[in-house]
Amino acid sequence: MPLDTPPARHLTPEQRRRRARRRTAGFLAVDAGAWVTGFLAAAWTRHEFQITGAQVFRVVGLALLTAGLHVAVAALRRVWSGRHPLGSLQEVRGLAGTVAGTAGLVLLGLLALTDRPAPASTAPVGAALALLLMLSVRIAYRHRHDRSLRPDARSAVPVLLFGLGEAGQALLRAMLSDPRGRYLPVGLLDDDPDKRGLRLGGVRMYGGRAEIGTAIRRTGASTVILSVADADSDLIRDVREATLHAGATFKVLPPVRELVDHRISVTDVRSPDVADLLGRRPVVADLAGSDTGLRGRRILVTGAGGSIGSELCRQIMRADPGELMMLDRDESALHSLQLSLSGRALLDGPELILADLRDDEGIRRIIQQRQPDIIFHAAALKHLTLLQRHPGEAVKTNIWGTLAVLDACRDVAKFVNISTDKAADPVSVLGYSKRITERLTAHAAQMYPGTFLSVRFGNVLSSRGSVVTAFRAQIDAGLPITVTHPEVTRYLMTVQEAVHLVLQAASIGRDGEALVLDMGEPVRIDDIARQLAAQAPGPARIVYTGLRPGEKLHEDLLGHGEADLRPLHPLISHVPVPALDPMEATALDPFDDPDKLVERLAWLCDHPAVPVPDAPLRVPTAR
Repeated sequence: MPLDTPPARHLTPEQRRRRARRRTAGFLAVDAGAWVTGFLAAAWTRHEFQITGAQVFRVVGLALLTAGLHVAVAALRRVWSGRHPLGSLQEVRGLAGTVAGTAGLVLLGLLALTDRPAPASTAPVGAALALLLMLSVRIAYRHRHDRSLRPDARSAVPVLLFGLGEAGQALLRAMLSDPRGRYLPVGLLDDDPDKRGLRLGGVRMYGGRAEIGTAIRRTGASTVILSVADADSDLIRDVREATLHAGATFKVLPPVRELVDHRISVTDVRSPDVADLLGRRPVVADLAGSDTGLRGRRILVTGAGGSIGSELCRQIMRADPGELMMLDRDESALHSLQLSLSGRALLDGPELILADLRDDEGIRRIIQQRQPDIIFHAAALKHLTLLQRHPGEAVKTNIWGTLAVLDACRDVAKFVNISTDKAADPVSVLGYSKRITERLTAHAAQMYPGTFLSVRFGNVLSSRGSVVTAFRAQIDAGLPITVTHPEVTRYLMTVQEAVHLVLQAASIGRDGEALVLDMGEPVRIDDIARQLAAQAPGPARIVYTGLRPGEKLHEDLLGHGEADLRPLHPLISHVPVPALDPMEATALDPFDDPDKLVERLAWLCDHPAVPVPDAPLRVPTAR
C-alpha cells in the first residue's frame, strides 16, 4: 500500500486521486484477506482442527462472498455517515459497525439454510477475528504514516518537553506532525507522579524536575521546552536552572493570555522573558470574553506609534472596527506601525494622521473632519526624570495637549484617557500632569453627553524607555546595571494586559471615573536586574544610584481618600475623580520658574472641584 509521504503534499489533484484509489484498493484486498483468514480460523477451531479440503473450499467461498457484502455495506454506511480519517476512533467505530452488519447478514443467511457451507458460528467468530486483523493493518499503516511526519532526526533539534497538560500535549502533537519542524521530541517530563511511565506518540516519560539532568544525558536533548502554559515563577526558575546546569538551552511556551487567538503551534515556542521569570499572575485571561463594543465603530488613537498606542491599534484591529485612525507626531513610528499591521508601509493611507497635540487648531479640525465615535488618548510625555527638569513640556504636551483633544470631543461617544499609577498621590511632574488630565477628563464628563473616563495602570514591561529596555541596553553595552534603590518596587504589566484594560474601560467605565486594575503584588526592580544579569552572556554588575527627584520607593494604585470599589468586575476598581475647571489649567505658564511651576502643578492636583457647567474648554497657545 502506498504511503502518504511528505512529498505527497506537492502532488497534483489527479495524482492525489490516483494515490487515494490505490490505497482504497489495497485496503479492500486486506479486508478480503481478513475475512478469509477469520472464517478459516473460526471453522478450523469449530471442527477441532480437523478440516477437509472440501470444507476449506466452501469456507473460502463464503468468506469471499462475505467480503463482497462487506464492500456493499461499507459503501452504504459511507454514504450515510461519511468517510472518517484513517486510523481515527471514528473509523474504528465505523469499521466495527460495518463488520458487525456484514456478519449479521451472513449469520441470518446461514441460519436460513439447511445445507450450510460452514457452521453458523463461523460468521460471528470469524467476523471478530477479521475485525482484529483489519484494525491491526490500519494501526500499522497509521503508525508508519505518523512516523513519516516526524521531523528529520538529522536536522531537527532534540528536545525534552516539561509539562504534559493540555498545552504540552498539543505542542507534542504539533511537533510530531511537522516533517520540516525544527524540534524533535525525544523525551517527556512532568512532576505529576500519575504520569510516570507514560508514553505518548512513542515518546517516553523520564520523570519530573529532579530528573532533568539525567533525562538530558540519556536522550542527548539539547533543549528543554517548558510546555506549561500557566507556569508560576518558581517552576520556571527551577526548570530553567536545572536545564542550564545540565548544559542545555531553555525555552518556554507562552502563557495562555498570549495564545487565546490561535491553536498552539511550534512557532509559539520562545525564549523566556522577564514577565515569565517574575511569574506575574496573568489577568488578561480573567478579563477576556466581554464585548468591548468596538465592532463597526470609528476609532481614533492618539500616540498610536508608542508602545501602548501601537498595541492598542493591533488589538482594536482584531475587533473589526468600522475605521481605525492612528495619530502621532512621529512619522517613523507611524511607518513602523503600518508595517506591523498590514505588512506594507507606503504611508499613503488615510488611516495614518501626522499631527501634534500642541497644535490645538489642527487637532480640532482633524476630529471635526474625521468624526470618530471613540477616542483612546495615549499620547503623552512619560519620562519622569526629564519632565522633572522640564515641567513646562509636561504642561504643553500632557495637560494642554489633552485639553486640545477634549475641546474637540463634544460629539464623541467615548473618550478614554490613558493615565498612570503615578497619578495616585503624585509627587513628580509626570504624576501631577497625569492627575490633572484625569481631573480635566472628569470635567469633560460633566460637560458633554458622551462617556469620558481615565485608565490608570503601572509600568509596562519592555516598552520603549522601560526599566527592562534600559537594563538590556546596559548589558549589551557591557555597562553596569543601574538600580536606584535595592528595595524599590513597581507595579508591572505586560503591554497586552495594559491595552486589554484600556479596551475594558471603553466597555464598562462610567463617566468621570479612573479605572484601576488589580495588578497583584508589586515587583522589586532589583529582582528584575538580577534575573537579566543571570541571562547575560558575561558577568553583569549591579550599581545602586539612589532615588531621583520625583521618584517614590513604592508606587500606589489608589490615592489618599480613594476607596477600592469594584462594582462591575472583581479585578477593576472604579475611582471617582473630582473635576477640574479647565481655566485653572490654561492659566499655567510653562515658561515660569520650574520650581514655581511644579508647586502650581501640585496645588492643582488637590484643588477643590468647582463645577462650571457652562464654561467651555479653552486651550491656550504656547507663548
